Parts: sequence; structure tokens; C-alpha cells
Amino acid sequence: MMMLAEERLPDVQASAFRPRVTVFPSSIRGRLTLLVGFLAMLLLIPTGLVAGAVAHRSIMNTIWLDARHEAGLVAAAYRSGHPGGPPIRSDVPGIDLVQVVAPGHHVIAASPAARGLAPMTTVWPGPRAPEEDVSSCSGHGVGCVRVAALRVGPSADSPVVYAGRRAPLEASTGLIDSIFTAQIALLVALAVAATWKVTGRTLRPVESIRGELATMNVNDLSGRVPQPSGDDEIARLARTINGTLSRLEGAKAKMERALNRQRQFAADASHELRTPLAGLRANLEEAQLHPDDTDLGELLRHTLKNVDRLQAIISDLLLLESICAGHGRPRERADLSAIVRSEVTRHARRLDMRLTLPSEVHVEGVREHISRVVANLLDNAERHARRSVSVEVRYDTTHAELLVDDDGGGIAPADRERVFERFTRLDTARSRDRGGTGLGLAIARDIVLAHDGSIEVGASPEGGARFLVRLPLAGGSGPPAERDDGDPGPDAWTFRAGP
Repeated sequence: MMMLAEERLPDVQASAFRPRVTVFPSSIRGRLTLLVGFLAMLLLIPTGLVAGAVAHRSIMNTIWLDARHEAGLVAAAYRSGHPGGPPIRSDVPGIDLVQVVAPGHHVIAASPAARGLAPMTTVWPGPRAPEEDVSSCSGHGVGCVRVAALRVGPSADSPVVYAGRRAPLEASTGLIDSIFTAQIALLVALAVAATWKVTGRTLRPVESIRGELATMNVNDLSGRVPQPSGDDEIARLARTINGTLSRLEGAKAKMERALNRQRQFAADASHELRTPLAGLRANLEEAQLHPDDTDLGELLRHTLKNVDRLQAIISDLLLLESICAGHGRPRERADLSAIVRSEVTRHARRLDMRLTLPSEVHVEGVREHISRVVANLLDNAERHARRSVSVEVRYDTTHAELLVDDDGGGIAPADRERVFERFTRLDTARSRDRGGTGLGLAIARDIVLAHDGSIEVGASPEGGARFLVRLPLAGGSGPPAERDDGDPGPDAWTFRAGP
């Protein structure tokens, strides 16, 4: 038994790994066509068989009716005494075999087709059942016949009329069967062809969608699949696929922006941190080489200055990264006029500051970030102004506007977009020696854009540069109510540096 089991094991394994062969179509189109063809045959073949049987029955009934009609006409002629023969003339088309048979089965009259023939049947109707239908194949020289036997009268010596015709040959009934068979085959073929055509046309958009998706790759998700008209399942599928592609494209764009921010952060950090780090290293190496000639206080002053610059650059870069990444704080209602007034008075200013501020101008945003925008613009204006800086807050329908003007040298039109780039310094006046990290305007621009606002630079009426910031007003905000004298009442005052 063990030997037998061991010998059969390879066959079992071979059968387990033998590929399965199936004749069932793999495509949806082929499956639907095969299913419809099977259902059509399942319905049409029994229907055809029933219809053929009904047709055969109808032919037989027609023969019997014609034979009875002819037998009745001949019997009526005999009862009236006008037999019209011999020979008997048939008045019903197709009924050519007519005999009048007397008792004793003696033919007394016949139609031309039945002349010289023995009685077509031995059936003899009685007085109570004067009419009978007979199928006979009794070998009287005409083959099988369908005969109607009708008694002429009720008397015992009444003759009987036989009227009929030869039975339909198998060829004629076979023709009927062939017609029905051809009809069934034609209907099945039409059903299969129509299903193949309709499913092909219905699934054609699916093939187009598949082909379009096959050409897409992760590097380019801008393509979209063809979207058929209507609201069927395929149209909804195409809309869903296009929506998914849009979301994937958006996610890819966000990922690329995040990667670009990381690259920008690394590039900015490596670019701007190199100089203060080099200064730190140079000072420390100089002190190490010449410890006796080193002024410790001066060394510490220069070192702390470079450390402060490093700290400022890192803080600004981290702030830029958090703003670009959208990791800001929740927004709240903030008074722009109060923020400007607070930033002007927070630090001692080198130049005069002229302010024009309405009483309340509310915007929606992060107060600390808006304060940073104001502070950066004030620092920039003061760094490049000659004598004074002018600041104004005003309304513009749906936005609040902040204008910062200086009387410095201004910014050339070709450079008015570059100033918002990171670490951009246009001339020696914008050098590291004048303070700042080179990120102030970049931070201001990113904060304003994150608050759905805009910032631009132009020429100031005072001769220098004008920075214009527009921020959406908070819900429910509008121009301040007018005073009793009709003046809306902005606060205009001058903040002067020094005691």
C-alpha cells in the first residue's frame, strides 16, 4: 500500500500544478454575449417546438375541416336526388378523393382521383354517430389518407360518403420544421449579434478609460480619462476617476511644495549661516593662536553678535517654514490700527513716524503674525529713510489697507518683485552691516498671502518706497461711524524719536 501511495503522489502533484483550461470567455463582452445566447436558446427552442406542434395540428385540423365540408356537400346532393355524378366533382380545393360506398362496401360513385380504388376505409358510421374522422393506411393504392366518413341518411341501407386527401408527406412537415428551426437559429444569432454590438458600444468608454490610465504615470497626473455624457454607471465611474486623479494631483503638488520648502530651507540655512559661522570660527581660531594678544571682552562681543545673528536667521527661517506649511495659529479678530500704534511705540525709533490711523479697523488673522508684518515694514522703512516715515491705515470696501512710506532712495521698478525674495540685498545700503537677516520682506509677504491678502511696493509721494498691504476685513467690519461734525475721525499724530 505504501508503494502504491508513493507511486501516485507525483500524479497528484502534477495535477495540482497543471494549468486550468476553460472555454469560458475572459471578457465581460464575451460573457454577456454567451449568457444572452444561452438564454435565447433556452427560451426560443421550446417556443419553436411548441409552435411547430401547433402548426402541425393546425394543418391536420384544416384537412379534417375541408374533408367534412366536401363529405357534407356530396351527402346533401344525394339526399336531394342530384348526386351530380358519376364521376363526382369535388367542390373543396385539395379534397380530391371522394367515394360513395353502399352497404356491403361497394363503391357506387367516386371522384376521378379515386376511380377504380377500393373503399378508402372500412369504418362505417352508424345512425347515432353519422360522421367520423379516419386516418387510414390500409394499402388501397393511395397510401395514407385523412378521410371524413359521413352517412347520407339514417336508414339502414344509407350509403356513406368518404371524402379526404392523402396525408401530408414527411417532406412537407419537415419543411415546416426546417422553417421554424431556421427562425430559431436566426433569432438566436440576432440576439447574440445585438448583444455583442451593444455591449461593445457600452464598454467602449471603459476601454478608453483603461487606455488613458495605462499611459499615466506618477510624474504626470494632469491627464484625465474621457468622460461620457449621461449619468449611467460608466459616466459616474469616469467622474470618480477624474476626481481621484485631481486629488492625487493636488496631493502630489502639496508634496512637491513641501519638498521644495525643505530644499529651500536647507539652501537658505546653508547659504546664510555660513558667514556668521565662519566669523565665529575665525575669531575663536585667532584667539586660540594668539591668546595673549586677544581682548576677551572684544572677542565675546563679536561672538555674541554673530550668535545673535545666527539665532535671528534660524528663528526667521523657522517662522517662514511654519507659515508656508500652514501650521499657523487660529485666526481671531484683531484691530489693525491698535497693532500699528503698538509696534510704533514698542521700540525707540531713529526717525520721526507720522501716523494716520482710524479708531478701529478690524481684520481676521493671527495677531502676532500681523504684528510681525507691521514691525518688518517699519524696520525696513526706517532702515532706508532719510528723515521720516509715514504710516497710514484706511478702508477699501472689503479690505483694510496699510501704507508704509519712506523718503529714501526708493526701489527701481525692475527690483520691486525681487525685494520679496529671501536674502535679497539690492545695494550696499541693504547690507548685513545695516542689520536684519534679509528675510523681513519675505516673511511679510508670506504672512500676508497666508491671510488671503496682497502686498506690493511702489513709489512713495515722499520720494522713497511705498509698501501697500491689503487684508480682508473681519466679518461685520466697515467704515467707522461719523462724528457729530461729519468727520469720520482718524487719529493723525507724529511720533518723534529722542527725549
